[in-house]
Amino acid sequence: MDYTDYDRVLYYVHRSDWTNLLILMVRTKDHLLSKKIEHFLHARSFPNSYSAVEKTFYTLFHYVEHANSLNA
Repeated sequence: MDYTDYDRVLYYVHRSDWTNLLILMVRTKDHLLSKKIEHFLHARSFPNSYSAVEKTFYTLFHYVEHANSLNA
């Protein structure tokens, strides 16, 4: 598993770099991470309430946090 993918997710979300986040979604070997990025980008791109975007963001964030804790 490439743990730099998780760091990149945090960096791209912080910088609102949706293009690179989409590229990372396609290139990562972690299918669950890819799916969580997909849900976040979908909620972000299409008209949704703020709570839907917030929910997908926190789901993505918690998964990244969990995956990084397994590396420690």
